[in-house]
Amino acid sequence: MSITTYLERSASARPASARATFTENAVVVDDGKTYTGEVAIAAWLAGSVAEFEYTTTLLRTDTDESSTTVVNRVEGNFPGRSVDLNYRFELDAESGLIQALTISI
Repeated sequence: MSITTYLERSASARPASARATFTENAVVVDDGKTYTGEVAIAAWLAGSVAEFEYTTTLLRTDTDESSTTVVNRVEGNFPGRSVDLNYRFELDAESGLIQALTISI
C-alpha cells in the first residue's frame, strides 16, 4: 500500500525512496508550499528529513470516499518539539499511487 510505504520510507534514513509511492504528476502541499511533479517532490523529501531529526507515532487513520487521512504525532528537535500532523492522501484509482498529499496541523 502506497500510504504505509510512504510513511515508512519518509521517516527512514533514505527518504528519497518514498518518491516511488507518488504518481509522476503528484502534488504535495506542506507548510504552506506546493510541490508538483517528480523533481520537486524528490527535493521536498530530501529537505524535510535533512532539516530535523524526529520520530512519529500513529494516532489514527480516517478514510472516506476520496481520501485517507493519517494523524501522526511528530516529536523531534524542531521548534515546539511535538506536533500532531494530518496527512491527507488521495490515491490514483488505477495505479494505487499517491496523486495528492496535503500535510497540515
